[in-house]
Amino acid sequence: MGGRGRSRTQRKHFAQSRENNWKYTKNDPEQQQNGTADNNNNRENSNPSWKPFVTQNIAFEEYYKEQGIVPPEEWNTFMDCLRSELPAAFRINSSSQCYLEIQAKLENDFMKSLQEEGTDGSEVVAIRPLPWYPENLAWQSTFSRKQLRKNKILERFHEFLKLQNEIGNITRQEAVSMVPPLFLDVRPDDFILDMCAAPGSKTFQLLEMIHHSAELGSLPGGMVLANDVDVQRCNLLIHQTKRMSTANLIVTNHEAQHFPSCHLKRTCGEGSEPQEVKELDIDQLLFDRVLCDVPCSGDGTLRKAPDIWRRWNAGMGNGLHGLQVQIAMRGMSLLKVGGRMVYSTCSMNPIENEAVVAEILRRCGGSVELIDVSSELPQLVRRPGLKKWKVQDKGMWLTSYNEVHDSRRAAVVPGMFPSGKGYMDAPEHGDDARRSQLRDNGSNGHSQNGVGTVQDPATPTTILDEEASTLPLERCMRIVPHDQNSGAFFIAVFHKLSPLPVAQKKHCYQPGKTTSTGNFQAQSLPKVKDINADEVEQVDSVGNQLSEVTMGDADILENGNDEATLDTDPSKIVEVKRPELIKLSSDGKAGPELVTRSRKLQMRGRWRGIDPILFYHEEAAVGQIKAFYGIKESFPFKGHLIVRNTDIDHVKRVYYVSKSVKEVLELNFLAGEQLKIAAVGLKMFERQKDVSTECVFRITSEGMPLLLPHITKQIVYASPVDFKLLLQYKSIKFGDFVDAEFREKASKLQFGCCAVILNKDKKTLSEPQVDASTIAIGCWRGRNSITVMVIALDIQELVERMLTYLEEDSDSLLLENKPLIAA
Repeated sequence: MGGRGRSRTQRKHFAQSRENNWKYTKNDPEQQQNGTADNNNNRENSNPSWKPFVTQNIAFEEYYKEQGIVPPEEWNTFMDCLRSELPAAFRINSSSQCYLEIQAKLENDFMKSLQEEGTDGSEVVAIRPLPWYPENLAWQSTFSRKQLRKNKILERFHEFLKLQNEIGNITRQEAVSMVPPLFLDVRPDDFILDMCAAPGSKTFQLLEMIHHSAELGSLPGGMVLANDVDVQRCNLLIHQTKRMSTANLIVTNHEAQHFPSCHLKRTCGEGSEPQEVKELDIDQLLFDRVLCDVPCSGDGTLRKAPDIWRRWNAGMGNGLHGLQVQIAMRGMSLLKVGGRMVYSTCSMNPIENEAVVAEILRRCGGSVELIDVSSELPQLVRRPGLKKWKVQDKGMWLTSYNEVHDSRRAAVVPGMFPSGKGYMDAPEHGDDARRSQLRDNGSNGHSQNGVGTVQDPATPTTILDEEASTLPLERCMRIVPHDQNSGAFFIAVFHKLSPLPVAQKKHCYQPGKTTSTGNFQAQSLPKVKDINADEVEQVDSVGNQLSEVTMGDADILENGNDEATLDTDPSKIVEVKRPELIKLSSDGKAGPELVTRSRKLQMRGRWRGIDPILFYHEEAAVGQIKAFYGIKESFPFKGHLIVRNTDIDHVKRVYYVSKSVKEVLELNFLAGEQLKIAAVGLKMFERQKDVSTECVFRITSEGMPLLLPHITKQIVYASPVDFKLLLQYKSIKFGDFVDAEFREKASKLQFGCCAVILNKDKKTLSEPQVDASTIAIGCWRGRNSITVMVIALDIQELVERMLTYLEEDSDSLLLENKPLIAA
């Protein structure tokens, strides 16, 4: 949601201005200036405040030259790349039923045809797989909008991408954004936390990984918990992941730095009797893998978000450093011993990157190690992390915390510097007069373009020797744009060796002491201006703006009192009033007895605006569903169905959850509903209104692939001709089917939902047979007809799949030339 906070008109002008930004090259500035004016009179008349984006920022260039993120001889190449358009990239969903067909179409059709088109003198560039991504599942293509409009081959390719993306067979995603999940080393049984997940492309990638090796009709043992702090971005995350149709996902809405652990306290309230508590496989929410893709200044996304050129200043990274450390430490506390955490940003700023990694290592001591992953993904061009960097504050360059003026020591903390040493920890350099002179110089700065400057901003003010970190920060990865024509990204991979220290005394800027209970008590910092995290201008890992508030130099993110960053017990920071008494019925089916007012509120939904989650235990309705569809006893059905409303008699939708998600929901329920769950489960059954049938619940399109191998009733096989008739007309009377055998079997189905399976080989089947290549659609058996219960988008995709292996004859319908309209 790159336009969050903008109106629809503003978003329209943003898209238009961005297109104009790439229309002229920097080699012809006069044409760029005049041409822009000529071609945008209408825009300026309709919106006088509209201005085209510039692709330069003096403060940006001075800052990164001084930080030395690329050698001087590469600087011009680096800047030229940042000013060029970013190639489009996409990833094939490896858990999709037809991912091999899509891969073959790209390799044998589009890749060759676009190469052939490029030989006639046009500027079309062939698509190609990204060499570093496993199994050729990620692809990159470069083409302009003009080429897309005028070239028929590109137009066909673009329509193909749009269709497959909407269905969920591919995901459009920036190439470097695909990198962090690859270093998590995900296994099918892993519990994975995506701390700052929106808009959801990485979450989708993680779901692909755990589902990739799952057998037909089964679910992996792991799950993904995707979290985001913003409600609107959570909706975007839900929309993105809905294309996956998975029962192994939970979407939550929390501040990442305060994410609850749902620690289950098996002791009751003071003075109450112990109660029976259902035994769970887990008693605390910990994860095997944590993806910590934190909010950042986002200057690595300049190629696709050129508005950052205008807004960038050094204070953006400084202001986010504290929040990034808090989120990373919270993720580390939620990570199991032996687990792996990836910290990543789309920023090039060492204050948001190496400085955060160094602070994590210092706080965690020997309980965490930074992994050397240089041998993994060998074809990915990456550079080692920095060992030296400086801090810029109000235009002044600082090489040590000793140089920080007293008035700025709440804003510029020791952890921002390579050594991490505070004023008392650092060795003395020079006398008080030199230090006083430094502070006086710092106080004489003035502001220019939102960035504080000193007498000569191009010359850094350095009195002390430049610090260098002694930590193995070279194990971090920096991806720079001109190495492989991409965006910029930073990745660090951690391995948790042992539980985190209970408490640590961390430098002078965060002194503390351990109480008798072992809880860390942080002392107060000097009072500065307090702002919330969402008041700092932030962007997520794909360059989407999170806040429209511009951060000035005086705006500081206080590195506040966060026990989670130093405590091995994550539950201690969760300020949730737990119920004093929890009872479960002897069979474990019923919810807790409402013995306190807080539990009554929880039954209505503990979180305002969020529907409650209830396990669906209506035996009559569940038994009816199982009997009607002949669901096998081997399918894990009991205890896996949930609903999102309390009116059990009028349930509209029934969702299915995996065993792993079920365990988390049970834990969350017993722990007092600490998780604010926005979405969970795979929609498997939906109630049909005003129908007369033995089962009013139909199988949804999302639930059909999982359930189909486990049902024995309400199944019928159709010949290719009849299957295509259904796809085109959506409702066919029994007498209009071509195949007499299909007509007879369809008419013998019970009234209600049924599954129509394509018998592509025209075999005689005595009993249902389902494999990985099976194509099926959900239908409704009416009195005299069969009606398709599938949306037009899915029908279009099915038609195109059929055309790849079915021969067209004179009797077949030319579906590819006729529009498909949803009923």
